[in-house]
Amino acid sequence: MGGIVIEGAKRSYGAVEALKGVSLTIAPGEFLALVGPSGCGKTTLMRAVAGLEPLDAGRVLFGAEEVTRRRAADRDVAMVFQNYALYPHLTVFQNIAVPLVMRRLNAWQRLPLLGPMLSRAAREGIAADVRAAAESLAVGHLLARKPGQLSGGQRQRVALGRAIVRRPRVFLMDEPLSNLDAALRTETRRELVELHRRVGAATIYVTHDQSEAMTMADRVAVMMAGEILQVATPEAIYADPADLRVASFIGSPRINLLPAESGPDGLVRVGGWSTGLVAPGAATFAVRPEALVPGPEGLPAVLEHVEFLGDSLLLHARHEASGAPLVARLEPQARKSLERGQALHLRPLHGLVFSADGRRCPALARTSALV
Repeated sequence: MGGIVIEGAKRSYGAVEALKGVSLTIAPGEFLALVGPSGCGKTTLMRAVAGLEPLDAGRVLFGAEEVTRRRAADRDVAMVFQNYALYPHLTVFQNIAVPLVMRRLNAWQRLPLLGPMLSRAAREGIAADVRAAAESLAVGHLLARKPGQLSGGQRQRVALGRAIVRRPRVFLMDEPLSNLDAALRTETRRELVELHRRVGAATIYVTHDQSEAMTMADRVAVMMAGEILQVATPEAIYADPADLRVASFIGSPRINLLPAESGPDGLVRVGGWSTGLVAPGAATFAVRPEALVPGPEGLPAVLEHVEFLGDSLLLHARHEASGAPLVARLEPQARKSLERGQALHLRPLHGLVFSADGRRCPALARTSALV
């Protein structure tokens, strides 16, 4: 199976530029998560790949084959939607069988489904494929039911079965887990990863939920305002964000942001506190919650409240000099020594530096303030 190549994709709706010359490559068999806030252009880009949305400029290739002007029905793309898009009057068996029937019949032959226009051999082949797909998704015992008799998780599995039964070249998923409860989302995430490994098709997974993107994808593409800001592995996106927008979007709780400045010697300071980093042009010092710990010679702060999460604590404080909020993720036993209104020092173990326009500033350690 080939990959997906998007080159210079542009799409506007009046004065609104939904896609601003997007270029992106998904390798054969790769699972790429496209993540970003609502309205950033994720769904528009995916629909353009599927052939459901025309491009004003640019092109789409599957492998070495350009499909930019090809109809959606001729692109061999399978899609899974947020709302499942199941036919309520058909059984689970018939819903999964739809793409196989459509592939074998012309337009005037397609009703009734699995009707007399199909040969016996074709019907038996479809039935075998449907049962295999259903069993792989643990819905084989539900083939005679209709969607209204299924739970949300079961309906999602049926939608996935309908997508994989045709063995597509490209697999597209648009917020497929957003209608599931938290426990079922976690379980289904694992199942989707296993499903992708079995199918082996290049996959674009669109989501606004960064936890889905970070836990499922081979690579993550961060998109904002119609542009791709960074494409990298989940680990690289988190530890080495390209700019302040990516750093601020990825991570929960969000990265701590503090106003900073570089002295004549290039040393970055937050208020009167030295970060120990040399980076001319600094305007923002950023540190992840798990890299912020109580300790001497740290940032002076006042504790506001503590959240107990079972396996960890979220300590919410306010930086004394700037008033900026600070969040630290600590071990649960630290709760015993913490009281609201308490003055404390929070020491960054490591951090990132950004310029006034949000670009990453290369930073070198000069002192032992950060280790």
